[in-house]
Amino acid sequence: MGRRRVRAPVWTSEFAGFRFPAEVIVLAVRWYLRYGRSYRDVEELLAERGIVVDHVTVYRWVQRFTQRC
Repeated sequence: MGRRRVRAPVWTSEFAGFRFPAEVIVLAVRWYLRYGRSYRDVEELLAERGIVVDHVTVYRWVQRFTQRC
């Protein structure tokens, strides 16, 4: 009998498929949660660093990557 191949598990990132790198998403969510900034404030802070993202996108990131009670 031949040996069966066992495939290693494939790990997928929670950030797979997003346009922005995980570091940008995490930073935006962190600023929103930690400093109590508005989504528009976070949009502006990112724009000052050369990252153009809409405030609605920041909202969606916060909704997706935070726990809801």
